[in-house]
Amino acid sequence: MSVTITEEEVLKTLSSLTISGQTHDLVATGLVSGVVVKNGHIGFSLEVDPNHVEKSDPIKHAAEDALRALPGVLSATAMLTAHKPAPTQPAPAQPAPGQSASGQAAAESRVYQPAKHVIAVASGKGGVGKSTTAINLALALQQLGQKVAILDADIYGPSLPKLLGTKQRPVAENNKLMPIKAHGLTAMSIGFLVDEDAPTIWRGPMVMSAIEQMLRDVEWGDPDILIIDMPPGTGDAQLTLSQRASLAGAVIVSTPQDLALIDARKGLNMFRKVHVPVLGIIENMSYFICPNCQTTHDIFSRGGAEKEAADLGVPFLGAIPLEMEIRSGADAGNPVVASDPDSVFSAPYMNIAKTLMAALPEQPRRAPNINIS
Repeated sequence: MSVTITEEEVLKTLSSLTISGQTHDLVATGLVSGVVVKNGHIGFSLEVDPNHVEKSDPIKHAAEDALRALPGVLSATAMLTAHKPAPTQPAPAQPAPGQSASGQAAAESRVYQPAKHVIAVASGKGGVGKSTTAINLALALQQLGQKVAILDADIYGPSLPKLLGTKQRPVAENNKLMPIKAHGLTAMSIGFLVDEDAPTIWRGPMVMSAIEQMLRDVEWGDPDILIIDMPPGTGDAQLTLSQRASLAGAVIVSTPQDLALIDARKGLNMFRKVHVPVLGIIENMSYFICPNCQTTHDIFSRGGAEKEAADLGVPFLGAIPLEMEIRSGADAGNPVVASDPDSVFSAPYMNIAKTLMAALPEQPRRAPNINIS
């Protein structure tokens, strides 16, 4: 007979744990939030002092171990998040107790390299088909013989579970989160840890902490390429990834119309500002071919991204048509490059993947020091 775990039981268990030096338990101090319980898997957020993240690991492991001991629990995963109100006056950062200034600087400059090459797929705005492009590019690179992983870094709107057609929950082993395997890819997304309809109501520092934790605490293995599906825009997540991951470069996805290109230009210039190479621009939804009369229609205009690439001096990687097969495959969790890699609909992704392979440096690139004035 299966045992159903409730949120109340989770909170009751966590309320039995206290932090050394504190008089109240984890729940009473308000450190626990975002509890999700589904099919024996538990996920929750644990807010910690951003100056002592490493010292919070024993608390995280103790909380996970206590929950795993409950009957019916298959896995328990805590996401460390950090938030502290900004001071009214700027103050110099102080090393954590027992940590030298050089040790603090080393912690702040820590860079993660979960793959030989890390490629960011980004867009200046949402709705341009970036995630569909990212998953099909990952699958195309896999078709070329690469061992590929993909990270969905869109904390507020994760789409990877839908694109891969799986609701499987990751489990923790040896203090590492085991990624999901689907279509031959190694994958991780916050969407695997929370309910599909549950909003992620997190502050910026919490988002940055979650992204860094997915880079650091996921057992990625040893992939040749990690594709990072970036959230749209030019905010905290993009800066965190540019600073914490050794990005080989960024790919910008845009539709052809002027409004999308304005935002694409902002995204491209952001990567330039933080010294991340721009590998090129992709024009998505470039044209539509009527299946009945075979007439080509430029629904969102055409060629705008190619012209923008020429104006900005970056490579134009290719145009992807607006096709029902591409859309339906993504919605069904069976992307077109996985279902029919030799089809005419997969050809643009395969061509772009070949171009990217030729553009990747032989040696991994170090992450930049970011100083934005």
